[in-house]
Amino acid sequence: MNARLDYFASPTAGKVLKHFISAGRALKESPLPSATQELVALRVSQINGCALCVDMHTKDAAAAGETPVRLALVAAWREATVYTEAERAALELAERGTRVADGAGGVDDEVWARAAKHYDEEQLAALVLLVSFMNTANRLNIINRQPAGDYVAGQFH
Repeated sequence: MNARLDYFASPTAGKVLKHFISAGRALKESPLPSATQELVALRVSQINGCALCVDMHTKDAAAAGETPVRLALVAAWREATVYTEAERAALELAERGTRVADGAGGVDDEVWARAAKHYDEEQLAALVLLVSFMNTANRLNIINRQPAGDYVAGQFH
């Protein structure tokens, strides 16, 4: 399977994606814990069905030391005992921020308060931006039918 477009062959897409990739790098350098970033990126990508991003974030998280059990249970985090209270709050905010159109109700005050209990304002800003960034990345890849499976951990860093 091949992607429909080579985004970097397009002058317009290439310019936009250069800035988009820079934004992703800035998020990686944020004070939001890197394990939380990978879990959130993986969960958003699972919800959206973005195979490339699921592949990427699973492999990057594993390379960074994340355990197979925690990676395997991200889709069922509510019933899993392997996540901290802070990670659970971040995953809940990520899900609610991703499922805005399917009756999830968005990020209500209770969800926000649970996240704010564990993350300072800078980390919350990074978390919100990460959820938004991943939703955009997922859509770019899904629309373009980006193939998955060949990603090598750290390939885009």
